[in-house]
Amino acid sequence: MSQKEYKYKINGIKFNVLVDDPEGNKVHVEVNGVPYTVEIADSPEVKPTVSPIKKPEKAPRADNGEKVVAKPAAASGSGYRVKAPLPGTVMSIPVSVGDTVATGATVCVLEAMKMENDIHTPKGGVVKQILVNVGDAVPQDGDIMVLE
Repeated sequence: MSQKEYKYKINGIKFNVLVDDPEGNKVHVEVNGVPYTVEIADSPEVKPTVSPIKKPEKAPRADNGEKVVAKPAAASGSGYRVKAPLPGTVMSIPVSVGDTVATGATVCVLEAMKMENDIHTPKGGVVKQILVNVGDAVPQDGDIMVLE
C-alpha cells in the first residue's frame, strides 16, 4: 500500500495530509496526525483525485503594478443594481445581457482571499447591463450589473 503526502495552507492554517490507497470505497487519511476513514459513496474502487483551482485571468494592472479597480461608466437609466458584497476579482459572469434571471441566481463569481464566492441576485429580472469584466478588481459595494 502506498501513501501520498500533501501539504496545504487553508486560511493561514497549515495541514499535513497523508492519503493511503483506496480499499474498496474507503480511503484512510491522516490530517495533522489525526486518522480518518473516508467513505466514497456509491463509487467502489474509485481513486480520489485532486484538481487545481481554476484561476481567473490576471487583473489589469497600472504602469506602477497596482491592480486597476473597475470603475465602470455610470449605469444608464433605472433598474436594480447588483452590488459586490465584498471586494474581489471577477472570475466569471455566467449571465449575458438580455438573460432573464430568477431571485437567488448566481450572476457573478468573485475570488476573494483565495476563495470563490458566488454572487446571487436578491431580485429576479432581465440583465440590462453588465458593468464589469472577467479579471476586474471590484470594490465592496461596487456595481456588478443592472437588472430591469
